[in-house]
Amino acid sequence: MLQPKPTQPSQTPSIPTYNPVRTVTAPTEQGAIGRTIVIKGEVSGSEPLYIDGCIEGKIHFADHRVTIGRHGTVTANIDAKEVVIMGSVKGNIHCSDRVDIRAEGTLTGDVVTRRISVEDGAVLKGSVQVQSAEQRHEAKQEKSQMAQVGTEITGAEKPKALTAGAGA
Repeated sequence: MLQPKPTQPSQTPSIPTYNPVRTVTAPTEQGAIGRTIVIKGEVSGSEPLYIDGCIEGKIHFADHRVTIGRHGTVTANIDAKEVVIMGSVKGNIHCSDRVDIRAEGTLTGDVVTRRISVEDGAVLKGSVQVQSAEQRHEAKQEKSQMAQVGTEITGAEKPKALTAGAGA
């Protein structure tokens, strides 16, 4: 007689697969300064920067964000589009867009920006100047005009010095 074959349990247990949901559609490039890195001097670049180490000097990222992490310590003037502070900053900040000081962040220095956000628990010691886009544009024009006047004055003085030297 035909008897059914005994069924054998499968040798490989079923393992559920987990595919995490992607929250970012495109990867973002970002430079990072780790906890153990110390930089003394000028730091500049053309991508966002995350600082969890120590920087002393000057930071220039005019078109990008600079983020100071919880362990980050910065003793420098910062010129950036956007600055997020979760660590400690001692120096002046010049921002073309916004400054965001989180609850655990500390800033000692003057701020010039279009927008600013200071969370409860954050520390801010210094002056804050909030400029409109028009004020920023006018300030750039004034600096440009002052530089041109300075060039014209030094250019006018040179021939006098040359003439005095030639007559002697």
